[in-house]
Amino acid sequence: MFKGLIGRKVGMTQVFDDDGVARPVTVIEAGPCYVTQVKTNGSDGYSSVQIGFSEVKPKRLTQGQLGHLSRNDLPPLKVLREFRTSTPDVSEGETVNVDVFETGERVDIVGTSKGRGFAGVVKRYHFGGGPKTHGQSDRWRAPGSLGAGTTPGRVWKGKRGPGRMGNERVTSENVSVVLVDPDRNLIAVDGSVPGPKGGVVVIKPARKQKQKSK
Repeated sequence: MFKGLIGRKVGMTQVFDDDGVARPVTVIEAGPCYVTQVKTNGSDGYSSVQIGFSEVKPKRLTQGQLGHLSRNDLPPLKVLREFRTSTPDVSEGETVNVDVFETGERVDIVGTSKGRGFAGVVKRYHFGGGPKTHGQSDRWRAPGSLGAGTTPGRVWKGKRGPGRMGNERVTSENVSVVLVDPDRNLIAVDGSVPGPKGGVVVIKPARKQKQKSK
């Protein structure tokens, strides 16, 4: 059975388990998602399922996007994501809801982290900074010497330094599904989820579930 959803992060709250312990959870409004395309090895060289989420006005999409969706009489959908699967057991035009997942199941949540703009090394990589003595008045949060020297005579690629922070694809791996509410298209997962409130996330079965359960 195909399992995969696109959702929008609502925010965080807490729920109480059977032992009365408060667990922090993130609530996601997931679905209804529509199967917009099914790819197979014979026609496309690989098998996958493409689903769409978030209805918008037709003027928000291009003619090519509208034509792609109109093949199966689907509404205008803003977000499309593709899920690789060896056995695509769904048909184009079908609807996928939150009830494909169950409470206690392990999933991976993929989202885009919050953008922090241009950040220094103390904020970005937790550098200690320079000493606050010996006359230093403006070097407390500086990275210091990179120490390239004569050999190799340059700065190694990948050296940690100031730069853009955040706004990257992040995956929360192997998180537990705490609550599934099909009536309101809500799913709650244990802990935090990357991205801001209202950010688009992808929910799919955990890849490392078997390895972690051993």
